[in-house]
Amino acid sequence: MSSKSWTERLLGGFRKTTDRLSENLSAIGGATARLDDLTLDEVEDALILSDLGPGVAARIRSRLAEQRFGRDINEQGLRAAVAEEIAAILRPVAKPLQITAFPRPQVILVIGVNGSGKTTTIAKLAHLFQEEDYGVMLAAGDTFRAAAIGQLAVWAERLGVPIVRGAEGGDPASIVFDAVKQATDTGIDALIVDTAGRLQNKRELMDELAKIRRVLGRINPEAPHDVVLVLDATNGQNALSQIEIFKEVAGVTGLIMTKLDGTARGGVLVAAAEKYGLPIHAIGVGEKIDDLRPFDPDLLARVIAGIA
Repeated sequence: MSSKSWTERLLGGFRKTTDRLSENLSAIGGATARLDDLTLDEVEDALILSDLGPGVAARIRSRLAEQRFGRDINEQGLRAAVAEEIAAILRPVAKPLQITAFPRPQVILVIGVNGSGKTTTIAKLAHLFQEEDYGVMLAAGDTFRAAAIGQLAVWAERLGVPIVRGAEGGDPASIVFDAVKQATDTGIDALIVDTAGRLQNKRELMDELAKIRRVLGRINPEAPHDVVLVLDATNGQNALSQIEIFKEVAGVTGLIMTKLDGTARGGVLVAAAEKYGLPIHAIGVGEKIDDLRPFDPDLLARVIAGIA
């Protein structure tokens, strides 16, 4: 897959966001205009409507006012300035997920609500690690849904990686315990663990994840090394409430956002970076195995501003 096709699909997902900004940025005229309060109001409104959220929009407005208020600026110059401010928010949190744990394996708990693309993201993450020549194992810790176990098993077979699984309704902590033992015995580098995504009973989920953590701690006090929350970009600002809940119940250490190829709401990733400062490891723009890429903050900023 070419870099161009990846960018094109990312642009496609942000087309409505870009169009919203275009309407407002174009309002300053084709030549040059004074960056005054009215123009700044329009830019701020466009950013809020693009799901970047009021906090990010206010920050960008303030920065533009500090640097350029009262100056003449054209549309492209304004786009570039907006892109740079978005990138400044995103760059500190752009951190690829790296295998550094010693002793191995590095245990990665993957969490997220059902329907977020969690199981498919696990497969894509495994593929990324395989491309870096790491040995990978999967653990089907979402025993609440038989479909999740089956889907993960299908992916494991396609990827040619081992999987540890149990019966529907089984004890996730026992599966994780067995998986860590097997991964340790066979020299696996990365153990990626699927977990239940139900939020209807937050206490039950919290207890389940706490038990998994206790079991892991008996084998390796450093585990889990990563707790990665998968977010669906189409949820927009609702993704922020998911971060809030999962931070509470699971101690999230990083984010992956999926479905950025089909949404006008992916600007919420900027809002998440501004509000929580959690590492953003990767983004996804499709269903294929290589449709997950390490997060590029400058590219995303240009895409949102419509200059990629």
